[in-house]
Amino acid sequence: MIIENSLDEVKKRETSLKIIKSIINAHGRDNLYDFTGLSGGFLATTDDLNLLETYVGPAIFEEKLQYLGKVHLGGEKIFPVNRTSSGILATILALVPRNSCVIHFVPELPSHPSILRSCKLKNANYIEFDDISRFHTPQNTSLIIITGATMDHKVIDEEIFEKIIAKAKEKEIPVLVDDASGARLRTAIYKQKKAIELGADLVVTSTDKLMMGPRGGLIGGKTELIDEIKACATKFGLEAQPPTILAMVNGLESYNENNLLNSIEKRNKLIKILKNDFKYFEESPTGVMISENSLKKEIANQNIETTFSPKDLCFLWAMILLKQEHIITIPAVAMPGASATVRFDLASNDALKLDIAILQDKIKNSFKYLLKIATDEEVAKDILFNCE
Repeated sequence: MIIENSLDEVKKRETSLKIIKSIINAHGRDNLYDFTGLSGGFLATTDDLNLLETYVGPAIFEEKLQYLGKVHLGGEKIFPVNRTSSGILATILALVPRNSCVIHFVPELPSHPSILRSCKLKNANYIEFDDISRFHTPQNTSLIIITGATMDHKVIDEEIFEKIIAKAKEKEIPVLVDDASGARLRTAIYKQKKAIELGADLVVTSTDKLMMGPRGGLIGGKTELIDEIKACATKFGLEAQPPTILAMVNGLESYNENNLLNSIEKRNKLIKILKNDFKYFEESPTGVMISENSLKKEIANQNIETTFSPKDLCFLWAMILLKQEHIITIPAVAMPGASATVRFDLASNDALKLDIAILQDKIKNSFKYLLKIATDEEVAKDILFNCE
């Protein structure tokens, strides 16, 4: 493997950020195309910015955040945190006793690493399922977590969701829904109910995924549980700060599910033309994607044998897309442990700037170069860790 650990992923990410800066400096922001679906944004007026003092900011913006957050997520109370992972960590630290069990249902493995990592900090026993027929709760279960939509946008079936909620209520076990992107994917694209409406006690979402908000997290749910989580989170600095809260308010106000729905037509067009050159691309709810194993198969389908791991190939292609085609995909810039699936999210703001035919050419050209260097480890390392 070339990317062997979290430190390597951090170094790769640092390289990507330097490349992004150099592209903007040389060509301007309009010649950079963010297709991650995580681009978010920071919407603010000059008057807003003048209120971003340590105590004035929360006093002005938190009341509005409570209202907008409840509209978006449901629940009795809202609490902003600096990332979805922070919200998950704060919930587990606050609600999970040591040596108890945390049960996690994910529509499709792998699950997000933040949940297991948080459980380890409390010495909690972590059990995950992606098959409802095997799902069960041991006697000392203190929390059930449901993932609404995976890192690769696999969405849970609403009937399975309801079955898990029913099992939890039978045993009076609180349920947290990790709805990072699902709070919008499930409701806008799949017309599912909000997690709270389906009976969850808590839900956490990302305010930059598929919406024009900042990198941050928002937790909604029952007041007594939110209060416990808030008390715990503030001890460790996990709460969102005034600038993030302001941007969350404006992001929630600007959110329009039609932006997601409009991406479906573009997705259908792109997947159709990609099928002329690729065998293993798949649809995602708002774009197209190719997983680690599928990319390995795609390369093998071109009669090229490579010793690179499937994950390395995704990282490598993402870096080629960035360096040569000025396209940002998640594997190039993600935090350690995130999915390495190469995904082109057509609900991204930058998708409006790039014609589908041009995007197809950029995908084809970068893939041709990936094939060219898929057996050269030295060149691959240079692409991954050298910003020039």
